[in-house]
Amino acid sequence: MIRSRKDKNGKPRYQAIIKNKGYPTKAKTFRTRKDAERWEIKVKAAMQEGTYWDNSEALQCTLNEVIDRYINEFLVKESRNYRTFVGQLTWWKKQLGRFAVGKISSFMISQKLQLLSEQINTRGKVASPATLNRYRSSLSCVFNAASDDWGMIKESPVPKVRKRKEPRGRIRFLSLDEKERLLQACLTSTSPYLYSIVVLALATGMRRGEILNLQWKDIDLEKGKAILHETKNGERRTVSLTGHVLTILREYANRPCQFCSSYVFPSIFGSKSIQIRSAWESAAKLANLPDFHFHDLRHTFASYLAMNGATLAEIAEALGHKTLAMVKRYAHLTDEHTRGVVERMNEKMFG
Repeated sequence: MIRSRKDKNGKPRYQAIIKNKGYPTKAKTFRTRKDAERWEIKVKAAMQEGTYWDNSEALQCTLNEVIDRYINEFLVKESRNYRTFVGQLTWWKKQLGRFAVGKISSFMISQKLQLLSEQINTRGKVASPATLNRYRSSLSCVFNAASDDWGMIKESPVPKVRKRKEPRGRIRFLSLDEKERLLQACLTSTSPYLYSIVVLALATGMRRGEILNLQWKDIDLEKGKAILHETKNGERRTVSLTGHVLTILREYANRPCQFCSSYVFPSIFGSKSIQIRSAWESAAKLANLPDFHFHDLRHTFASYLAMNGATLAEIAEALGHKTLAMVKRYAHLTDEHTRGVVERMNEKMFG
């Protein structure tokens, strides 16, 4: 239905009104009758085909409002990544926050990521491809919520923005000689727990944060396992404790007043976990390990698993990765194991 009316200046305007069962009444005003009729035909056809999408809310709601709603509904303040994630979304609010969410295109997003790649940060460096991908991912979460959870937009524009190619993951692991030097340096450290923390990292592949936040309630010394409730991928993970590291933890458990703190590696007053940054850096320097980071202990754990015959699936399970993508960097270390499997298969098949 087309209604003819006049605006406040007396000029003719044409209002197209569509009433269709199963849809709310839609109305839009045009300068000419032809435009009104064209819009009416287009919308009715979309409704009949089931492809009609009402984007009025997306055109009225700004990205600022959508991001605030996402933070309130989906983010957990206690999460270890909360501050980082909110920081990234705050940056997006400054860049595109004033625009209606339905008006933001992949081109606009790509432009802002390019801007980020050219900015010098507080450390005097530009954002790495990995950082750009993290910012892209945080915005993608918001648009996915707007599309899938709230029905504000038909589809997210973020998938049309290509991910930046990241360099191959760093692999730096300790040789047997380097491992002995490091452990010896940790034994001489003024930090009371540094040696045990490093042994735990080498024996289990746990991250530094996972080790420092470990509490006695999460450890079963009889069964030889620890349960990590807060992990990088957000899922609980069970870690096996055996051999030397289990002996160390049992010795700690038998110390007087060891359980006065809930943390396995507490600070002096026991109210929080110990900090080891300076002690670690000193030990790495004393052991003559240039450019060796604490996280490389996790690479050492995975590398030694690979060299001792573990499959990529087993390494992924031990590290807590959901997919094999992150452990493919260790594939070359499993070549000998794979060769042995193939040789045994051929021997059985052909004699």
